[in-house]
Amino acid sequence: MAGISRAIRTCTAASRRSLAAAAAAAQSKEAAAAGVRAATGRKGRDREDGRRVQWVFLGCPGVGKGTYASRLSQLLSVPHIATGDLVRDALASPNPLSKQLAEIVNNGKLVSDEIIINLLSKRLEEGEEKGELGFILDGFPRTIRQAEILEGVTDIDLVINLKLREEALLAKCLGRRMCSQCGGNFNVADIDIEGDNGARMYMPPLLPPPQCESKLITRSDDTEEVVKERLRVYHDLSEPVEEFYRARRKLLEFNLPGGIPESWPKLLQALNLEDPDNERSAAA
Repeated sequence: MAGISRAIRTCTAASRRSLAAAAAAAQSKEAAAAGVRAATGRKGRDREDGRRVQWVFLGCPGVGKGTYASRLSQLLSVPHIATGDLVRDALASPNPLSKQLAEIVNNGKLVSDEIIINLLSKRLEEGEEKGELGFILDGFPRTIRQAEILEGVTDIDLVINLKLREEALLAKCLGRRMCSQCGGNFNVADIDIEGDNGARMYMPPLLPPPQCESKLITRSDDTEEVVKERLRVYHDLSEPVEEFYRARRKLLEFNLPGGIPESWPKLLQALNLEDPDNERSAAA
C-alpha cells in the first residue's frame, strides 16, 4: 500500500489511460459471476498473494455505500476507507482546507480530484504504518481520472455498484440524522414505495435509542436542493466510471431491493460470501 500512496500523489497532473472502447462495455451475467468468484476467493479471506480484498463501492450519495461497505469490512477484516468521512474529518480540522471544503460541500459540488487524492494518500500511509492489508474504498473513484490513477497503481479486484430508485434516495438523504453526543447515524425516513411492476419497496426507519432522541442533528448539506444537485452531478460523472469498470469485467451491479434486513443477505449471495453471524448483521 506504500506504492499506492506514493503513486497517487505523483499521478495528479494527468490521467494515465483513456476509457476502453465502447464495444467492450457489455458484460454477460456469466462473466460477472465469474469475476465475483475470482475476486472473493476463499470467502474473501487470506488470499494466496498475501493480501485481502481490494474492493470499490460505487453508488449515488445516500444509497448506502457506507452501511454495506462497513459490514463487509467487518466480515472480511479489511479497513473501510470512506472518502466522505475523510472530507468530514478535514472539515472539522482547524486548517485552511476546511473553509474551502465547506464552501464546496454546502453547495452540493464534488470535491476536486487533488483534494480527494491527497486525503486518501494520507489515509493509506497511516494504514501502512498500522500493517493494514487490503481495503474497501467507499466514494473513490468518482471520476474517470481518479479511476485511471487508481488502476495505474493497484489491482482492484471488484467494483460493487449499488443502485436505488431516486425517489427512495431523496427520502433517505433527507431522513439522515446523527447523534451530536455519540456520533451514531440514524434515519427517520419511513419509505414505502410501490414500483411500476407492482413490486413493493419498503425501507423502515433506523431510529435512535432513547438516550439519543433529543440529540439528533441534520447534516447542513442534507437539504432537498443540495441533495438533488449532488444526485445530478453524480449521474453526470458516474456513467463513464461504471463503463470503465464494466469494460474491465470488474463491475457488479446490485439493485437494492429494500432495507438492510432484505438487502444484506442478497448482497452476500451475490458476492459468494457467508456471514457466520447473519442474524445480527442483517438486523436494521
